[in-house]
Amino acid sequence: LPRKTRRCPKVTLVLDLDETLVHSSLEGGANVSFSFPVNFNNQSHDVKVRCRPKLTEFMEHVSKLFEIVVFTASQRIYAEALLNILDPKREYIRHRVYRDSCVVVDGNFIKDLTVLGRDIRRTIIVDNSPQAFGFQLENGVPIESWFDDEDDVELLELLPFLDELVDVEDVRPYIKEKFKLREKAQWISDQLQ
Repeated sequence: LPRKTRRCPKVTLVLDLDETLVHSSLEGGANVSFSFPVNFNNQSHDVKVRCRPKLTEFMEHVSKLFEIVVFTASQRIYAEALLNILDPKREYIRHRVYRDSCVVVDGNFIKDLTVLGRDIRRTIIVDNSPQAFGFQLENGVPIESWFDDEDDVELLELLPFLDELVDVEDVRPYIKEKFKLREKAQWISDQLQ
C-alpha cells in the first residue's frame, strides 16, 4: 500500500468482505440489496448481494477512526465491482487488497498482514474465518459468518471494542486477551491428537 499520510489515522482496520460485510450469491432470494453483472471465464453472471445489517452505520463510524482496508480472498474482478457499488466515492475504504495478495497454504487463502506495509502493532483484521489471519492471530478479531439474518447486530457489537483500540500503542495484547484465539487453537490441536 502507499505510505500513510500524516492525516491518516494511526490504526489500520482491515475488513474481510464476503460473509463479514456482505453475502453474495448467483441465486435470487429475499432481501437482495443490489445486483451487478460480472464476467467469469467469458460468461456473464448476475451477482446478487445482501448487505449485513448496520453495514452503513458501521462503515461511517470506523472510517472516522481508522484507516480502512478491505482485504478479500475473492477475485479482483468481482470484488472491485462490488466495492465500487458499496463505496462509489471511496468515502470509507482507503485501500482494497485482493486474492492475488493472499498466501495459499494447503488450498487456503491466508491474509498475511505484513504485505500491507503497516505497523503490525497498529493493525486489526476483522474476518469471519480465523484461519485467514492465522499468521497474525493476535491481530485478528473474529466475527460470525453472515448470510441472511436480518436481526444480526455483530457489526454494531464490535464498535465498543474497536473504539478502545483507537489510541493504543499495540492492539495485540488487547485482542489476545479478549478473544484468546491462540489458546483456542491449541485446545483444538490437542483434541485432534
